[in-house]
Amino acid sequence: MAEILEVALEGTLKTQVMYRANLSFAQLNHYLRLLLDLNLLELKETTQKAIYKTTTKGMRFLESYQQIRDLLKKKSENNGPKGGTHSVFLVKRGNQVICKE
Repeated sequence: MAEILEVALEGTLKTQVMYRANLSFAQLNHYLRLLLDLNLLELKETTQKAIYKTTTKGMRFLESYQQIRDLLKKKSENNGPKGGTHSVFLVKRGNQVICKE
């Protein structure tokens, strides 16, 4: 989700989102619908093109997401070499979005 929002910061076409975020067409449609429903992304349609753009709410999401990643990175660094690296994933279950490590 964060990758899509980052790609769409300046406004972009659907195909550009798909390729730059490395998503299949089915994944792309699923996440675009979710982000539009959450008002993190907006769709601006012109006569020839549909442009996806990150909303102000989406930018706040990205800032919070980066802060969480930074906190986890610091926690990992404080644990020393045995701490390993952590990845955070947002997973959709039904209508809920949950955070997983």
